[in-house]
Amino acid sequence: MNQKLLKRFLKYVRFDTESVPDVEQFPSSAKQRDLLKLLCEELTGMGVAARMDDYGYVYATIPANVDVDYSLGFIAHVDTSSAVSGKDVKPIVTENYDGKDITLAEGRVLSPKSFPDLLGHLGQTIISSDGTTLLGADDKAGVAAIMTLVETVVTHPEIEHGRLCVAFTPDEEVGRGADFFDVKGFGADGAYTVDGGGVGELEYENFNAASAKVHIKGMSVHPGTAKNVMLNANLVLMELQSMLPVEQNPRYTSGYEGFFHLDSMQGCCDEATAYYIIRDHDRAKFEQKKKLFAEICDFLNVKYGQNTVTSEISDSYYNMKEKILPHIHLVENAKLAMEQAGVVPKVVPIRGGTDGARLSYEGLPCPNLFTGGYNCHGRYEYAVGEEMDACLRVLLNLVEIYKNRRNP
Repeated sequence: MNQKLLKRFLKYVRFDTESVPDVEQFPSSAKQRDLLKLLCEELTGMGVAARMDDYGYVYATIPANVDVDYSLGFIAHVDTSSAVSGKDVKPIVTENYDGKDITLAEGRVLSPKSFPDLLGHLGQTIISSDGTTLLGADDKAGVAAIMTLVETVVTHPEIEHGRLCVAFTPDEEVGRGADFFDVKGFGADGAYTVDGGGVGELEYENFNAASAKVHIKGMSVHPGTAKNVMLNANLVLMELQSMLPVEQNPRYTSGYEGFFHLDSMQGCCDEATAYYIIRDHDRAKFEQKKKLFAEICDFLNVKYGQNTVTSEISDSYYNMKEKILPHIHLVENAKLAMEQAGVVPKVVPIRGGTDGARLSYEGLPCPNLFTGGYNCHGRYEYAVGEEMDACLRVLLNLVEIYKNRRNP
């Protein structure tokens, strides 16, 4: 694979950039700024005009070297999920993968028995963590691809291109990556988030998403004298969960099917707290899901007494499809760029969200491109070197395609 791309990726994943949910400060963890600062310095070192703002966002611009008035953007996020630690990542590079188990630390293995997709990468380069942390390919694979694209363009002045805009964001994993994004200052007419999965993935539909925080007040007394007095908050939470449709658990959904996901919980007899995410591609079904969740909470308050259950439901983002369709050239040109790179496009709905979903509603249409990463947010996350190469080729092809585009 491209050794510059690999070296860059291995350097970036060693930065601990885990974001923190449910905090007010931005970025949610100060350590994200360490990588963002490095990226800004690397861009400046390439001779690119770059800046890091007070919120930690990094923006860079490469002026056009041809007569074209369309500005094309590329965006990736630096933070990693809080689901598994991203501290002290120790990458393992397995070249010419032979289809066998990859031995990790602490007795773990990355095995095709558990992850059959591995068998689609025979003879390729597999980059994983050692199993004690996540890898961070989501989205440092995208960061590395964009940075290598910039380096390629600025060191090869014979490459013709329109104005190129680059941005790196914090806090995408906690749903706040677009909170303070300067769309106007970014300056792109259209952009791509480089934050997808396996080779060929192209996404311009995503979930409508909401988060729900539930707090339950119980009544704790000695269990020996609890009859008709004790109200176990943990059991009320379990009852709430049992009233949600079983088939709408993420484990049983795929494609366009939405879900209720119990993301975390903590509690005792006296009180309990839980965090949910609620998602559906269809806006009407999404609203129905939120309504059902609220009705279940209301029912439990009737059963156990008012204010036993309090819930806060907040919308996170909406399906970007309606904002992309007027700019469908972004999708069609991404398909073309993939085909030119020898990649078969796979247009699929995002079963999650990206910064691009919110940015599309703020006037920056922004589909999502693959990076070559798999099993994100977990210890068994891995990236495929040759697919990262393909991502870079697609980005270069898009630069070529858009050098001739003019705004209507």
